[in-house]
Amino acid sequence: MKRTLTGTLSAMVAVLLLSSGIALAQGTAPKAAEPKAQAAETLDINSASVDELEKLKGVGPARAAAIVKGRPYRGKDDLVRRKIIPQSVYDEIGDQIIAKQK
Repeated sequence: MKRTLTGTLSAMVAVLLLSSGIALAQGTAPKAAEPKAQAAETLDINSASVDELEKLKGVGPARAAAIVKGRPYRGKDDLVRRKIIPQSVYDEIGDQIIAKQK
């Protein structure tokens, strides 16, 4: 009787230890890095509001207003060509903007 109880108790402890180890191992897997929402979406410089443009790195109220005032743009590189923003700012935001044509 004592052997059966000891054997059953040992088996239960082993099952608990194994199942807790599996649960812990599943929780430690690294998650894939989520891309930034802003990088996934492009902002149309021909239709974006001043507030939307100000959210771009290096674009404050004055630059955002200048972008709106200089519309329409044939391409996003018009911002540098027309000297609306410097090349350094364009390098930061170039992949986040687009110039859609109507």
